[in-house]
Amino acid sequence: MASSNPYQAYRTNAVTTASPGELTLMLYNGCLKFINLAKNAIETKNIEAKNTNIQKAQNIVSELMVTLNMDMEISKNMMTLYDYANRRLIEANIRGDITILEEVEELINEFRDTWKQAIQMNRQLQHAAGNGGA
Repeated sequence: MASSNPYQAYRTNAVTTASPGELTLMLYNGCLKFINLAKNAIETKNIEAKNTNIQKAQNIVSELMVTLNMDMEISKNMMTLYDYANRRLIEANIRGDITILEEVEELINEFRDTWKQAIQMNRQLQHAAGNGGA
C-alpha cells in the first residue's frame, strides 16, 4: 500500500534500505533533534513537550546502548558515556535545565561526527578495494 505522504514514504524507504552504520547515524541525528525540541520547550515553558522530547532522546540513547557490541573494548567506554548521557537527560528533565541539555547535545554531536567520519572512511576503503586498489 503506497503512502499518501511522499515524505513519509521516503523516510520509511530510507530507514529500510539504510546500512547499520547509517541507522546509527540516524539515531544520533534523531537524538539531537529531540534535544533541540526539548530546549525550545523549556524556553517556551511547555512542560509536556519538554518531557516528551527528553524521553524520546532517552529512548534513542537506550537503543544505542542495546546495540553496542560488548565484545569490543571501545563498547565498554561507549556504554559508560551513553549511561552518563542518559542520567544527564533525566536530570535535565527534572530540573528543566537547558545547560544540561547542551552538555548532552555536545556529547552526542561528537559521537555523531566521529561516526560519520568512520562511515566515510569505511566507504573509501570499500571503494578502493572494489577498484583493485590497495
